[in-house]
Amino acid sequence: MSQGVSVRIEGLKKSFDRVDALKGLNLEIAPSELFTLLGPSGCGKTTLLRLIAGLERPNGGRIYFDDEDVTDLPPHKRKIALVFQSYALFPFLNVFDNIAYGLRILKLSRKEIEERVKEAISLVRLEGMEKRRIDQLSGGQRQRVAVARAIVIRPRVLLMDEPLSNLDAKLRVEMRSDIKQLQKRLNTTTIYVTHDQEEALSISTRIGVMSSGRLLQIGTPMEIYSRPKNSFVADFIGSTNILPAKLTKKEGGYIISCGIWKISIGARPPFDNPDIKLSIRPEKIIIDKDPHIPNAVLALVHEIQYLGKSIKYKVGISGFEGEITVETFDSKEIKEGEEIYIGVDERDIHFLED
Repeated sequence: MSQGVSVRIEGLKKSFDRVDALKGLNLEIAPSELFTLLGPSGCGKTTLLRLIAGLERPNGGRIYFDDEDVTDLPPHKRKIALVFQSYALFPFLNVFDNIAYGLRILKLSRKEIEERVKEAISLVRLEGMEKRRIDQLSGGQRQRVAVARAIVIRPRVLLMDEPLSNLDAKLRVEMRSDIKQLQKRLNTTTIYVTHDQEEALSISTRIGVMSSGRLLQIGTPMEIYSRPKNSFVADFIGSTNILPAKLTKKEGGYIISCGIWKISIGARPPFDNPDIKLSIRPEKIIIDKDPHIPNAVLALVHEIQYLGKSIKYKVGISGFEGEITVETFDSKEIKEGEEIYIGVDERDIHFLED
């Protein structure tokens, strides 16, 4: 399979009926990277993918594969492959012929077509199904055929638009692992579009979080989850507590006040403004009947949700409107209506820009 190329996007703009879908977007994707565009419906991620594929023309900006400007090239000259949400398979062709279709368009020899299709079928684990009709396949098998048809042409860039959205939850988990392993073996630059945060975190080399035609943050899954830049990213990626607070200086450090909750920190925060906003992930908050935990404060348990692998508590503290969510992975024998203590290590507090 082919070595991936870098993808560079400079000042890309796209509008539809005077609505700006992309607003001067810049992005660099490394060769052989699995880069995920993540965001809610209407954020511009599929528009960006279609521009990279050549299915749409930008209103401004340029697109480069390595150092080649492909902005004005038609799709068939970009040597890309696209896996659609609907798979877009030919129902009148069997598995082998669906996968071989692009190679026949390229007018390769029968021998090379057979060799490449056999290799692709092996990579997606569909051996023995070459003669099956598409309507004889499960959803997961159809998805594998769509991926095989894309990779068999050995594209410079593989584009995947919500490829797992039509599968049930259990199969999605299985298939995203397969896609991650396959991409490593192929070594092909892959751009993956999804609105599913867990899917993006589990498969990506890096993630670009989009909203309203802009990239709000780019980083590894760990960076995006642990150090979100702003409230949108913090709230969109997983579950978090976004807490408005006051910052005051003290000898040897600072105090963060959220209602009666006083959190001591030693390091200088990134902002001088006394009005700040924090993100604290629910699993980073400690809940206990014992007050001897870091930065402890008395809290009242409003609600308990048993989730199987974890337990989620919604608690309130004096002087703070709203609830704070805590998630633990062991039973604390705590009841609704009970007063307990919550606390947090200063290393698990993240300051937001907005």
